[in-house]
Amino acid sequence: MKSVLFLLLTGCASLGLSKDAFPDHWWAPVPASDLESWEVPPQAADRSKGEVILSKRNELGLLSNFAAAPFELDKVRYGSVEGLWQALKYPEGPRDERLKDPSVKWPWTRAQVAAMTAFEAKDAGKIANANMKALKISWITYQGKKIEYRTTGQDAHYQLIERATRAKVDQNQNVRDVLIKTGSLRLLPDHQPEKNSPPAYLYYEIAMKIRAELLSPPPIH
Repeated sequence: MKSVLFLLLTGCASLGLSKDAFPDHWWAPVPASDLESWEVPPQAADRSKGEVILSKRNELGLLSNFAAAPFELDKVRYGSVEGLWQALKYPEGPRDERLKDPSVKWPWTRAQVAAMTAFEAKDAGKIANANMKALKISWITYQGKKIEYRTTGQDAHYQLIERATRAKVDQNQNVRDVLIKTGSLRLLPDHQPEKNSPPAYLYYEIAMKIRAELLSPPPIH
């Protein structure tokens, strides 16, 4: 943890960033009457402590899994990290065992969900969740391999989501620029995470991990 903090501080120092260097609108108050039921407003972050909410109301929303930031991973194109996340729950092909029960309907193909973003992808995932419950399965698949879902460690699911997030940052200059622009700020979600959320769900922590690497000085030879 100390090494990550050091990288953040040294990286930000090299960029000349300070707490006053960030845009004021990142903390601009949103009236309670305008908030969505799930939303944590920008003003909930303590700027004096170096916190910021990754609000979808400004450019920081690009760091959300919901963002329309297309990327390619293992030769497959995705519209967003959320699109990949929810597509994992859908059948991969005609012989997928999730198709064995004809009473369980899949309204979209896996490729269609992969191209989705934001709440469209989230809603497709809700239908898949219900189907998984009906089928009594707790796994998803990637490249034909079953992956246990909602696990507590940094296992296959976490590694896949981290790889997807890295691909998103690497392949979208605007996302990369915003991430670097956050400097040493502690990134917080714009919704209340579930208690004991699996590491793969903590997209803001994954973003900080990637940012620490981007801001770290090159090795001295």
